[in-house]
Amino acid sequence: MTTLYDVPAELLIKRLAMELKENYEKIKPLPWAIYVKTGVFKERSPTDPDWWYIRCASLLRKISLHNYIGVSHLRGIYGGRQRRGAKPEHARKGSGSIIRHSLKQLEEEGLVETVKGRGRRITPKGQSLLDRLAHEIKLKLQKEIPELSKY
Repeated sequence: MTTLYDVPAELLIKRLAMELKENYEKIKPLPWAIYVKTGVFKERSPTDPDWWYIRCASLLRKISLHNYIGVSHLRGIYGGRQRRGAKPEHARKGSGSIIRHSLKQLEEEGLVETVKGRGRRITPKGQSLLDRLAHEIKLKLQKEIPELSKY
């Protein structure tokens, strides 16, 4: 059985973002999403018009990799280094509002669920979506690169 560990993360996230955009109506960018930065360490807002779907896909993958994960941990994962001129750089967390709203939308679609006191975890529906897309990607890679068929 193919899982998300068997395919490159970049390919899985791009394919999952397309799937979320095309087939899930409740997952869509909020009105303020075109103006917002993804963290205090960023200078500009994202230039990719589909960045919301990519972030949701990435969140779904991250939640699947961890059994339980909270918003604070996810903020740390999506954080970065803030430049401070001549002073040394400092680590900063990513935007919690983007993560919370994305998680709400994923919960409304039934892909993620909240466990009180533990954080978020992926539902069987979300896991089957990831596994199905990973299998499609693996088959496509095996067609393009026949040497991969032994894996």
